[in-house]
Amino acid sequence: KMEFPRLVMAALRGGSGKTLLSIGIIAAWKKHGKTVIAFKKGPDYIDAGWLALATGRPCFNLDTFMAPDDGVRASFLIHAHPQSVALIEGNRGLYDGLDAAGTTSTAELAKLINAPVVLCLDCTKTTRTMAAVVLGCLHFDPDVRIKGAILNRVAGSRHEQILRQSIEHYCGIPVLGTVPKLKKENFPERHMGLVPTPEHEGAGEAIDAAAQMAARYLNIEALFRVAVEAEAVSEVQKKRAEIQRPLLFQSRPEPDRDKPKPRIGIVKDSAFQFYYPENIEALISAGAQTVFLSLLDDRRPFPPVDALYIGGGFPETHAERLAANTRFKEAVKSLAEKGLPVYAECGGLMYLGKALVLRETSYPMAGVLPVVFGFSKKPQGHGYTLAVVEKKNPYFPVGTQLRGHEFHYSKVLEWGGKNQDLAFTMERGVGFLSKKDGLCYKNVLATYTHIHALGTPGWAEALVHRARSFQNASSQNGGMHL
Repeated sequence: KMEFPRLVMAALRGGSGKTLLSIGIIAAWKKHGKTVIAFKKGPDYIDAGWLALATGRPCFNLDTFMAPDDGVRASFLIHAHPQSVALIEGNRGLYDGLDAAGTTSTAELAKLINAPVVLCLDCTKTTRTMAAVVLGCLHFDPDVRIKGAILNRVAGSRHEQILRQSIEHYCGIPVLGTVPKLKKENFPERHMGLVPTPEHEGAGEAIDAAAQMAARYLNIEALFRVAVEAEAVSEVQKKRAEIQRPLLFQSRPEPDRDKPKPRIGIVKDSAFQFYYPENIEALISAGAQTVFLSLLDDRRPFPPVDALYIGGGFPETHAERLAANTRFKEAVKSLAEKGLPVYAECGGLMYLGKALVLRETSYPMAGVLPVVFGFSKKPQGHGYTLAVVEKKNPYFPVGTQLRGHEFHYSKVLEWGGKNQDLAFTMERGVGFLSKKDGLCYKNVLATYTHIHALGTPGWAEALVHRARSFQNASSQNGGMHL
């Protein structure tokens, strides 16, 4: 059977090692000549970056909080392919969700796309009890099809033997690999997850090491058979995906084909790297030409753009270089003053402020917004968000409810703006200040909340519309680009 081969890598909790195993399986499959498409359950950017590096193609996030079920399922069916194999890495524990019903859990996603599950088990200091835990997972929701387990962090051959015999005897599922406690750590963690791939000097070598680990300790062919033997995707689901396809991919008619497409600059470098591929696809679908640029590299002139999209990242780890690139900071501020549409998320918000203060040293930023940011050792905002648009802004109608997520260690040290400059009220999440978010200035909107285009379909069209208006105004005024 070769209809959307797929499997979900899940675990009993976060930190069990499923990301390393997922990367290893993907890399090992690729070495066997298989085409692999990776997906990440939840809003994670860093794991998705590693999965993308392992596959050599974009990794797509499947998140049923930020996007509707039909959109998530359609995204999977459109981006996956019958002649490839899809690996979906879950997050947290298999049944962990927002509530007692397991809403948004990995288990619910597995059922949504009709995918088999393989459990990654952290076997530290446990033997036969693990079989009882796995048996509980099997019976907790019989509609979740758990087809195998991988034993991780096993102490030795005797430990492995008891675990394997217990799980296979009492649970009736195969053990598809046994990984010992690995001495060399190729994937150092920072904050809540792995170090982002652009900041990992040996990222390629780490992927190769994961592939070698998988080839040595996992039954790669058996895992592939689990994926291939996944139950068929129903015709109803496939038809729904076809209905969604134009919304996700096909370009809309250009208002004036004789005019060039508006150029949206997307800042993508090791300081700003967190973007959902679907968001960029949505901008292209809405009629934009995307131009990638770096705020760290001042060797080239600031490119002519009609709008700017600055995503999330870790500008604090590059504060000195960002502060030193005075030419680009001045360019961003000058263009913002001229009305350039700018949409910024989290790290982008921080860059648009006056300064970042790290260890009592202040690093000047673009100065578009009157705010100074400091940093804490603990997350200041972490989790899903619900924001209601209450004030006029360039991109969202008043009354819109935005579903997203936030994750930041930064905090507001100085705020020189007014409450009326904040467009969003937070129903869930921390936001920028006093349960408010969405800093507005002219055509600039900056927020801690990350959104996903599948759950916010009007965002891309609004940004492209603003970009086109700026493009038209520029041509009439003899050019407002730098």
